[in-house]
Amino acid sequence: MTIDVDVSGPLFRDDFFLRMDEGIEDLVYQTSSQALAEVHEILNQDIRNPTPYYETQVTQQPLGPLTRIVHDRGIVYGPWLEGVSERNRTTRFKGYFAFRRATQRIEAEFHSRMQGFINNFIAGLQ
Repeated sequence: MTIDVDVSGPLFRDDFFLRMDEGIEDLVYQTSSQALAEVHEILNQDIRNPTPYYETQVTQQPLGPLTRIVHDRGIVYGPWLEGVSERNRTTRFKGYFAFRRATQRIEAEFHSRMQGFINNFIAGLQ
């Protein structure tokens, strides 16, 4: 006696995991791009006497297919502008907290961004 089991459907397609990986990579890219835009928006709103150099150094960088970072390329006065330097304790300037605030904004909307990804992915399976 034998039992035959046949599995089929969208979850068992050959390209399922490839499509999942591509979708997640796109989600990571979109999220880091939004984080970069948020940092620039905060800096544009808050810097009183802007010089373009610092803002041109803020960038996003891939560390792998599923990891991207937004940073200021290690500019020496970056921690002071962010408000995390020892100098911020001894000067009137407490920092812009642009990266911290951008992170908070991204985290606040990530659930809806992830839900959109899931909905689009499931719709693409059908």
